[in-house]
Amino acid sequence: MKPFRTILLIMTAFFLTATVHAADKIKIGYMATMSGPAASLGIDILDGFKLGMKHKGDKLGGLPVDLVVGDDQLKPGVGVQVAMRMIEKEKVDIMTGIVFSNVMMAVARPVTDAGVFLISGNAGPSPLAGGQCLENFFAVSWQNDQTHEAMGKYLQDKGVKNLYLMAPNYRAGKDGLAGVQRYFKGEIVDEVYTKINQPDYAAELAQLRAAEPDGVFVFYPGGMGINFVKQYAQAGLKEEIPLYTTAFTTAQMVLPAMGDAALGLLNSSFWSPDLDNPVNKKFVADFKTEYDRIPSLFAAQGYDAALLIDSAVAAVSGDLNDKDALRAAFRAADFDSVRGAFKFNHNHFPIQNFYIRKVVKNEAGELTTELVGTAFENHEDAYASECGMKW
Repeated sequence: MKPFRTILLIMTAFFLTATVHAADKIKIGYMATMSGPAASLGIDILDGFKLGMKHKGDKLGGLPVDLVVGDDQLKPGVGVQVAMRMIEKEKVDIMTGIVFSNVMMAVARPVTDAGVFLISGNAGPSPLAGGQCLENFFAVSWQNDQTHEAMGKYLQDKGVKNLYLMAPNYRAGKDGLAGVQRYFKGEIVDEVYTKINQPDYAAELAQLRAAEPDGVFVFYPGGMGINFVKQYAQAGLKEEIPLYTTAFTTAQMVLPAMGDAALGLLNSSFWSPDLDNPVNKKFVADFKTEYDRIPSLFAAQGYDAALLIDSAVAAVSGDLNDKDALRAAFRAADFDSVRGAFKFNHNHFPIQNFYIRKVVKNEAGELTTELVGTAFENHEDAYASECGMKW
């Protein structure tokens, strides 16, 4: 009986080990701003993420997905509460989403300190790229400054002499304007910060007109961008002073609300719907079929977040308990991105290209964007040298 008992013990140990190490599903917490003027951003990232899941057979890394969705209401305190509920009550394995940097700065350390990996689908605040970098935090999007740096470089190369800057008064707004000034070396006429979610800019536009700058650069995501761009055009300023921005202000989902006020606006981005690679072509076509609209960069980021998670979980054969192996798999970023080649820097932020795009109407009469040039190739963020993480 001893040989039989030995075999039985070995088999029991094998199955127990398999149960402990190979998860039967993956639970993902998706938290973003899902209500209020900026809700479209969180919704678009989520739709892109869901399409990524669908392309992987509604699994990630071969595991069925239990997706838990929460609304941070663009309030850091609410974000912490939602995140902790997802971790402590829902027992999520990984968290993703998070649109705004003020929310990200509130939740990043509590989430990662709890041993949960946090994959940013949008927010890329400078502290997390630099001295406050975290080993369980990865930004699949960009570092806040980078997209703005691309427009700063374009305006410098174009020979613009002076520039008027505007943004909402929070972390990403300050990072954005710092990014422009890192590469634009002309005169800054003024640097104006407005309230987050401010609906009316009449006073600021009057001040801007009086300053008579050569150009205006703004960062206003979501509903803020709709209001600002329409009011800028209505005030007759579009014909007087060129307006420059980033893809966050002229995101695809807000273009219909902006209407012709957005036509011709130049903006910078790491991605465009007409980027020529097989993964992006399939993503854009299938997103339009699935949701009956052209995807935005936010949707592209959500899609890539799903593919990144899929690649990492598959690399560890579903063993979600081996944090070191899972972290190494995230760092490897072994997936085909909508942007083409994708790699992480040692601070867990991407090294990637940035482009200049123009708002146009396509053959169907829909407002969208098209590539007009490349600002940076394989661009690293400005804060990586401050991050002490080693691979």
